Amino acid sequence: MHLAHLRLRDFRNYARLDADFPPGFHLLLGNNAQGKTNILEAIYLLATLRSFRGVGGAQMVRHGQKGYFVGASVVGPGTREIKLYWSASERRISLNGQPIRRLTDYLGAVRAVVFCTEDQQLVKGPGSRRRRFLDLLLSQTAPAYLPLLQRYLRALRSRNALLKQRVTDEAALDSFTREVVAAGNEIMRWRREFTPRLSPLVRLAYRKISNGAEDLRLDYQPSAKVDFAVELAQARSRERIFRTTVCGPHRDELRLLLDEKPVAQFASEGQKRTLAIALKMAQAEYVTGLHGAPPILVIDDVMGELDAKRRSGLLPLIERSHQASSQVFMTCTEENWPRELGRQLHRWEVRAGTLIRIEDSIRGPM
Repeated sequence: MHLAHLRLRDFRNYARLDADFPPGFHLLLGNNAQGKTNILEAIYLLATLRSFRGVGGAQMVRHGQKGYFVGASVVGPGTREIKLYWSASERRISLNGQPIRRLTDYLGAVRAVVFCTEDQQLVKGPGSRRRRFLDLLLSQTAPAYLPLLQRYLRALRSRNALLKQRVTDEAALDSFTREVVAAGNEIMRWRREFTPRLSPLVRLAYRKISNGAEDLRLDYQPSAKVDFAVELAQARSRERIFRTTVCGPHRDELRLLLDEKPVAQFASEGQKRTLAIALKMAQAEYVTGLHGAPPILVIDDVMGELDAKRRSGLLPLIERSHQASSQVFMTCTEENWPRELGRQLHRWEVRAGTLIRIEDSIRGPM
């Protein structure tokens, strides 16, 4: 899979952009605040319909404009034409000229994995970050998971709304409780079965990057330990106090353990940074293994933060994408781009919302 063409209109600092991208390695060079990351954000938006910066649509509209447009041609197998439009009053998505009504009909049209500084929140941030990581990966690779998650969240919102009322409608609450339990048990089953498949990939990726001897393990911990329905019933008095559902998949945790110690409390900053990248490498490896082809890799200035030893651990994943005629998009400044990328590079200069092709170059290890 590769992004053959990208079209932007009033997206971030791009008034107009039309660019063709062949398969291979694309290096986006430029000073800070010129628009390098904005291109990566647009690519990731095409894959997930969300920004990896954690912002809403209004923040992606060019200043003074009403909405943004992102279009793309994605090559396959087959060619897919994608059009996204967002404004405060209108949102449109089409795939090959057909309007998309349900998210499940779209996800998978573009497969991409992003590496960015925000990834450190997977390790250092709250449990919601790690739940979102699991949910996104499952949604991208298991078609049945996203409708299930949407069903759970709808029932959860309705249940929480009832709990906030002064006088609770017990019959309605029981109805939504049954729906929350039914969907929640299925979500926990998916997560419980998936984590042991992901954990070895993260462990291997961590060792490749760090060359360390620490033993890394992922441990899925559902907030409902034994019987979700029973534990939810037992929590009813607490729910009356907090006026929200206090138990369920929306409060699950994915624990990260190094030598059986929690990473958040005992790992160094370097270990945390390495683990964040290892999680994303494992995501890319899992998607590759499932679909037989690498996803598009979107790397936002992460390599510049790593020493040569840790960069060398990430290079085989990049090399595999290159050999499989997929794509890698990486942002760097001229000063910090990794010189050990000894292959043909498609080099681009990004300057004040413009993208300028530089002659393709072959750089050997330095």
